[in-house]
Amino acid sequence: MSVSCGVECVLCVGCSRWAWKRCTHIGSDDSGSWPPATPEEFEPIPRICRIILAVYESDLYNPQYSPAGGHRVKPEWVVKRVTYEQTHGRAPPYLIYTDHDHHEIVLAIRGLNLIKESDYKLLLDNRLGMQMFDGGFAHHGLLKSATWLLNQESETLKCLWEENGRCYRMVFGGHSLGSGVAALLTVIVVNHRDRLAGIPRNLVSCYAVAPARCMSLNLAVKYADVIHSVILQDDFLPRTATPLEDIFKSIFCLPCLLFGVCLRDTFIPEGRKLRDPRRLYAPGRMYHIVERRFCRCGRYPPEVRTAIPVDGRFEHIVLSCNATSDHGIIWIEREAEKALQRMKEMSSDTVTTAPKIPKLERLQTIEKEHKDALERAVSLNIPHATTSTGNEEESSQEKSAEACQDENKSAHGGGGTSWDEVVKKLMKRDESGKLILKSETNALQ
Repeated sequence: MSVSCGVECVLCVGCSRWAWKRCTHIGSDDSGSWPPATPEEFEPIPRICRIILAVYESDLYNPQYSPAGGHRVKPEWVVKRVTYEQTHGRAPPYLIYTDHDHHEIVLAIRGLNLIKESDYKLLLDNRLGMQMFDGGFAHHGLLKSATWLLNQESETLKCLWEENGRCYRMVFGGHSLGSGVAALLTVIVVNHRDRLAGIPRNLVSCYAVAPARCMSLNLAVKYADVIHSVILQDDFLPRTATPLEDIFKSIFCLPCLLFGVCLRDTFIPEGRKLRDPRRLYAPGRMYHIVERRFCRCGRYPPEVRTAIPVDGRFEHIVLSCNATSDHGIIWIEREAEKALQRMKEMSSDTVTTAPKIPKLERLQTIEKEHKDALERAVSLNIPHATTSTGNEEESSQEKSAEACQDENKSAHGGGGTSWDEVVKKLMKRDESGKLILKSETNALQ
């Protein structure tokens, strides 16, 4: 009797502690110590959101889901649109858009469609620790989708970049499910830039809007210089530490799932979670849009905070009535545009004085933040974490160009780029079956 009473007390205390922490935890707490973003670095995000929104339209000349001010996407600049019928369920719909105003080639991927079975199959095609990738782990289904998409469109992207003077930025953007595909696609591309005519790493970027957890922590930090995640206040998906496939399998036993999450968060130390190499995270640098405050009614002018967190990387679900609405691409675009205009107004107010953060100084700060995050990951003993930023590969640009020429020769000879073979180079194991950690430069073979 006494033993059972003791067990009940422990459970009650644990559940009470968990409930108190969850009820008092608000979305803005996750980025409370982060510095504000600058207008220059945040400027592309509302624009990429609008291009992603354009994927949802069946006719851009007569849009049905147009945001305030319109999509601002010129239909004549849309190079290609691909629907569910054309992808055969292997990837979400996407479009390729050449933005001549901003000198960008954009591949935009739509998010999860709740009525499409193929999207659920893609999402559920994963198990914890199933897919080893580039010195870490990745979501198996999303990686397969990214590889398929590159097989389909790499030649188109390569030709567009060469036709536009080899100076346009290559931008991959996605929302929700599409964000995971875009992020993993970016990792493959920056490791094999020679396959896209030797495009420099600093011309490749990814914007993961309302990102899914798709890669292990060491990869999320390693590629923070090219992948940028955008999160609106209380969005549930980046904070969903439970594997997505388990959530959908447990949808009819939600109390059981919540009880398990309660026990895990109460009794499993934070350090143990960080040292689990199979645990997936939202990728890259984080941009957190905050517009609500604790115990306050209404919305406040949005502010944007940015950092490359290692520990405390959106680990806890926020109990909020806005947790699902903050996931919507329409709301994210609207608040991102408001935040950008507010940042520009604040910077214009100080136009007569010297800028607080000169552009060059901010670029140096961003590079230092990335290096500091990599060093912190190593200090916390994150599995397979390294202090290499990946920028060292720029010193091997000549080798990359030579490899690009060889690739072009082989392509003219009738052979094409097989991205399945390229991805396999990032999945090698040693004789004992353990993961081989490889640097990015070794991937360029």
